[in-house]
Amino acid sequence: MSFQPASAPGPVVTGDAVILDIQIAQLPVRALASIIDILVIVAGYIAGVMLWALTLTQLDDALSAAILIIFTVLTLVGYPVVMETTTRGRSLGKMALGLRVVSEDGSPERFRQALFRALAGFIEIFMFTGGPAVICSLISPKGKRIGDIFAGTLVISERGPKLTPPPAMPPMLAWWASSLQLSGLGAEQVELARQFLSRAGQLNPRIRDEMAQRVLHEVATRISPPPPPGAPPQYVLAAVLAERHRREVARLVPPPPLAYPAPQAPQYPPPAATPPPPPHQPGGFAPPN
Repeated sequence: MSFQPASAPGPVVTGDAVILDIQIAQLPVRALASIIDILVIVAGYIAGVMLWALTLTQLDDALSAAILIIFTVLTLVGYPVVMETTTRGRSLGKMALGLRVVSEDGSPERFRQALFRALAGFIEIFMFTGGPAVICSLISPKGKRIGDIFAGTLVISERGPKLTPPPAMPPMLAWWASSLQLSGLGAEQVELARQFLSRAGQLNPRIRDEMAQRVLHEVATRISPPPPPGAPPQYVLAAVLAERHRREVARLVPPPPLAYPAPQAPQYPPPAATPPPPPHQPGGFAPPN
């Protein structure tokens, strides 16, 4: 009997080799968000063209044509660039459907990336009515359109299914988990272990033990050092997931600033007191004062 994980969200690997569990936005949701953005752009463009038409009698033909071209470019390219830069990867359509554009390493979208996406979107969405974007998104494992490939971004869903919380660290394996090398552990093995631990209490004891050994074998071959001899498989899997989650949080959360003690004025030793002269002894030698 094999234990296969359900379809998991596509993994995003950060520059520190940390795999982030996020939900990649599906094509229908992205298409609906794009339609909302296109409607906003069209409404703004129509309003601008009406204002431009009022100036036809006041300006010459060349200047009016130049103004129209500049306004068209600013509307079609400037809207996504300004919105996604100021809102850290969200436009009005993405806000409505809970989507966000992020870098491939999970960091927020930057201005350069928003500009590349907007320029590519002008060609693949407006000039070719979205055909290249749809085809590329269907082929890409992470649903990327051409603009995402050039910009190094992807669109994620912030309303995806919530993952179960990581298991607690078994105290007797904390020392071992702190020394683990987890760079070879993939998202499939992590999801396999997570699903097994979440369902272990519902399984028959014999089946649970067999599956625990199989899952442990999948995980143990990709980590080092190996688990301590005699450690229960469920405790080992829980320790691996708990340690992996701890490292993810530690890498994503910036460390607090160091607290240095307030400078103090140097303390100099008081000057040594001059010893009093010895008492005068009659008939003897008295040193001069």
